[in-house]
Amino acid sequence: MQTSIIQADVRAASGKLVLSMASTPEELREVQRLRYKVFIDTMGLSALQNADGLDSDEFDEHCDHLIVRDADSLMVVGTYRLLSANRARKLGRLYSEGEFDLGRLNNIRGRIVEAGRACIHPDYRGGSVIMLLWSGLAEYMRRENAEFLVGCASISLADGGHNAVAVYQQLIAKNLAPIEYRVTPHLPFPFSKLEAAQKPQVPALLKGYMRSGAWICGDPAWDPDFESADLFLLMPLANLDSRYARHYGVGEQQAA
Repeated sequence: MQTSIIQADVRAASGKLVLSMASTPEELREVQRLRYKVFIDTMGLSALQNADGLDSDEFDEHCDHLIVRDADSLMVVGTYRLLSANRARKLGRLYSEGEFDLGRLNNIRGRIVEAGRACIHPDYRGGSVIMLLWSGLAEYMRRENAEFLVGCASISLADGGHNAVAVYQQLIAKNLAPIEYRVTPHLPFPFSKLEAAQKPQVPALLKGYMRSGAWICGDPAWDPDFESADLFLLMPLANLDSRYARHYGVGEQQAA
């Protein structure tokens, strides 16, 4: 991890929120505890439970971690994990390559930031936290001279997968990536064999990506560990809705 490069704050309904980059092992553990609470405890994924109460993997030490903290309680209430092109090159792969063949993206690898593990505490989901995280993400991409954001967006299979089918069918109608950016899942989710739900419920994060100009790069992958259908997304920085950065003024001074 590197020292904090992003500092911003905003007054939210719940109090003052502060955005920064995790810079100590303890801050990383705070991030991992929040992820465990949201991804494993709340979703009831008993197969992933552990005594430490941490959601961690080998990518954490190679990534930067945006954090949003409640300044009154000092609790970490939001986080985003970011892998720069330089660190991905040293590591030898992106996290998404565990689920997708990204061969068609080889020509843009040096201009990519991979984002993942977006996570917000259940008591802070009014919108301020995610917008602050997105403003930090845009600033990070500028600092890394990155032109593309990539990552996986998950859709729960708690209903048997019917909502995932409906969401996928609805979104690809307008948001399918150009052919040169298509990817292939290693373990495809069998969406063609399931009936779509009548009323698609698009996850909030995925909806935010679509509104900001992201593309869906092909069929979904099945993640049996997290019981989800995962879509691989690519968003050119040129498409990123700048309202997140403008709303909080993050990075404007540095970019001037």
